[in-house]
Amino acid sequence: MPKKLQAKKLAVSFAIWSALFMLILWLLANMGLYISVAEQMAKWHVFFSLSFSGLIAGMIEAAIVSYILVLVFVWIYNSVGEKI
Repeated sequence: MPKKLQAKKLAVSFAIWSALFMLILWLLANMGLYISVAEQMAKWHVFFSLSFSGLIAGMIEAAIVSYILVLVFVWIYNSVGEKI
């Protein structure tokens, strides 16, 4: 039987990494690098923009979305693992 993953710890770590990635992308875009990537990120995320408030809102959005998606994924992974 596969080892069960710890859902909350994994989800929190993914949420932190998502927010950090958003911060790094924002910093680089404001320095003139990866502008097209930042524009795509703004299209994918409702609240992200190159303003400071857009950064904060985008980081919160990315953290919440990744937290929920990882929780669901780990729950499915652990449920399927129990049946094997």
